[in-house]
Amino acid sequence: MRIRISDDTTESEAQAIAEALATHFGDDVILVVDSGEEVGSATYDGEDRDAAEPQADDLGPTEREEALLEEIAEIEAGGPEKYKDQLPEQGKLFVRDRIDLWFGGDGGEDGDGEDTLLFEDGKFAAFDADDDLPADGLITGAATFEGRDLHFMANDYTVKRGSMAAKGVEKFLRMQQRALKTGRPVLYLMDSSGGRIDQQTGFFANREGIGKYYYNHSMLSGRVPQICVLYGPSIAGAAYTPVFADFTVMVRNMSAMAIASPRMVEMVTGEEISLEDLGGPDVHAKHSGSADLIAEDEEHARELVAKLIGYLPDNSDEDPPRTDGTPPKFSPDGIDSVVPQQPNKGYDMFDVIERVVDAGSVLELRSEYGKEIITAFARIDGRPVGIVANQPAQRAGAIFPDAAEKAAQFVWTCDAFNVPLLYLCDTPGFMAGSGVEKDGILEQGKKMIYATSSATVPKQSVVVRKAYGAGIYAMSGPAYDPESTIALPSGEIAIMGPEAAINAVYARKLAEIDDEEERKQKEQELREEYREDIDVHRMASEVVIDEIIPPSTLREELDARFAFYETVEKDLPDKKHGTII
Repeated sequence: MRIRISDDTTESEAQAIAEALATHFGDDVILVVDSGEEVGSATYDGEDRDAAEPQADDLGPTEREEALLEEIAEIEAGGPEKYKDQLPEQGKLFVRDRIDLWFGGDGGEDGDGEDTLLFEDGKFAAFDADDDLPADGLITGAATFEGRDLHFMANDYTVKRGSMAAKGVEKFLRMQQRALKTGRPVLYLMDSSGGRIDQQTGFFANREGIGKYYYNHSMLSGRVPQICVLYGPSIAGAAYTPVFADFTVMVRNMSAMAIASPRMVEMVTGEEISLEDLGGPDVHAKHSGSADLIAEDEEHARELVAKLIGYLPDNSDEDPPRTDGTPPKFSPDGIDSVVPQQPNKGYDMFDVIERVVDAGSVLELRSEYGKEIITAFARIDGRPVGIVANQPAQRAGAIFPDAAEKAAQFVWTCDAFNVPLLYLCDTPGFMAGSGVEKDGILEQGKKMIYATSSATVPKQSVVVRKAYGAGIYAMSGPAYDPESTIALPSGEIAIMGPEAAINAVYARKLAEIDDEEERKQKEQELREEYREDIDVHRMASEVVIDEIIPPSTLREELDARFAFYETVEKDLPDKKHGTII
């Protein structure tokens, strides 16, 4: 290297400088003055630039650092011991042990590297408060989980029952806002009794207060996956985080969520009710549909989320992660045998699904809610897909309001995170009757049809057996822009089934036939004529559907079609957003 020095540097000074610089930089040095004349040079001889004998470094932490370490240890110890002692009775882990369970492992069976707590933010929140409030009862930070970087928060139930106040709210909001910037998933480990009522000034109604949680939830929605695990009672404001999340896991005999506590419910309505009956896991799994998955304990909750996140990308700009494919649990050769020939005979659609998807890959969501429709993640040769399937084992697979709402939300979520959709259709259509009308069958049905219409991910629709009425619309039939509509030989597509059609069209004419045997024979003739008209061979002949395939080839057919259409691009009309959901 050439280095310019002052003109008045002597020759001996220049040489000394050149040798020192050569040793320091580990390179040959030439010194020049302003005129360009060389006044000194040195060649690097390869010796260590710090040739002097190293001195032993006996420096250790100062008293100041030791004091800081003691403060950190005290904060990490959490709230009073008496509250920590209560946790085992409730089946709970202390929050720091919970974090170690989530982020202190080996990455799980499918994980990439070790799970790691990368860093924590706001540990000293409320450090100078008059009360003892370690981390203000809330831990936030970043971690690696199952090989994926994510943001997380976790309430400390030993600090004011995990309640939220100004500093904790600030930490929560910062974590959400950073997730918007990084485009990484958010994990909420909730164990909170809600807002700290005696300290509400400064965080409740402020622009950057607790209400901003749900604004941020809304901004994050569809951008990054938000997964919430409930470990305790989440009441009032604390109950909104789990319902705003894309996926909510409740832990049995531990968690609950409700708009108000049992005490408040009794005061307002006079109703006496336990927290379990008001908002326990069974309530939200079977009746409200707010719980996607139910865990038996803390370890099981982690296992469920580990499996769930494997189907999801980090954000809406990315594709879901692929894995190595595995053969299905049961042979595809048996598909036609498990689908009954009679259109009204029930069977379990999982007997078809397990012959199509990779073994062990099915993760059903909201399994106890709207059971007439199955919503599940699975893989076909390692490719994540979202399955929407009618379940003939439940009320013949008719679509009820809760099932339609469940399907709509699942389709909407899959589309947000680029998960291709597989529809398996075997339904008599939307349920009729005064009860379902009061429950909003038209309102919920339109949401399912709207979600299916608006989804831009690759869609494959399979007519497994009956596809009657508007059921073929909701299940992404030919009019709903699927990449393919294929059918098994058992398939039928019609406005209604044969029995209903004959009754609707020919009831009067049949009633005029006095002879019972003659009337039955005529009914059978009409039934056979009708079924010929709605058979999928007729639909294929008229190119209503794309193909009739041998059932034993369904898996390979779907694999090929999903692979071929994985880069399909679909444009929606230029508008702000629809008004239906």
